[in-house]
Amino acid sequence: MVAVKTVSAEDRRTIRQANAKPVADALYQWLLLQRSKVTDGSATAKALDYSLKRWAALTHYLYDGQVPIDNNWCENQIRPVALGRGNWLFAGSLRAGQRAAAVMSLIQSAKINGHDPYAYMKDILTRLPTQQNSQIEDLLPHRWTPQP
Repeated sequence: MVAVKTVSAEDRRTIRQANAKPVADALYQWLLLQRSKVTDGSATAKALDYSLKRWAALTHYLYDGQVPIDNNWCENQIRPVALGRGNWLFAGSLRAGQRAAAVMSLIQSAKINGHDPYAYMKDILTRLPTQQNSQIEDLLPHRWTPQP
């Protein structure tokens, strides 16, 4: 059996339509049935409404083979930042922890955008004092181009 993630996007969509869509359709019908049985305003009603309101986003992967079935890649990218939050409680102060979180976010974003984090940080910290406020967004990792 071939792993679904290794096939083309169109084949992945076809496989999802054949295998996952019937399960998703059955779940949707079950959610609607359960919602009709519970009282408005209850915690269960709120939970069911939450899922039903987001159903299109939840099942988008069924109709587009390019959309991943999960967000594991993204979760793995932000894990160092999330784990660091607990450590930042001991950064000396709340503001120091917030600064550390901001720097870590910039570094991780630079990595995700294919930049060398050291070169990125060195360049933006050099340019930041003279950068015009109206062009500050040009220093964000997804818009950054190194100075010659």
